[in-house]
Amino acid sequence: MDAQKTLDAKGLACPMPIVKTKKAMKEIETGEILEIHATDKGAKSDLTAWAKSGGHELLKTEEKDGVFFFWIKKA
Repeated sequence: MDAQKTLDAKGLACPMPIVKTKKAMKEIETGEILEIHATDKGAKSDLTAWAKSGGHELLKTEEKDGVFFFWIKKA
């Protein structure tokens, strides 16, 4: 998936992946995609809920070798 910005949140514990995601989302335009890499297991539910509450679209999630990947389209 073609993302305009990638956020490396690996090794960060909750709530830091969300904090960093909020900051990164401010740096992209509406309709652009942010790709997030995280290792915190809680990030899956946290980022899903955060995207929904902000009106953003969670396009895809994936897990590979203990790393969670998220693609969120900015509303």
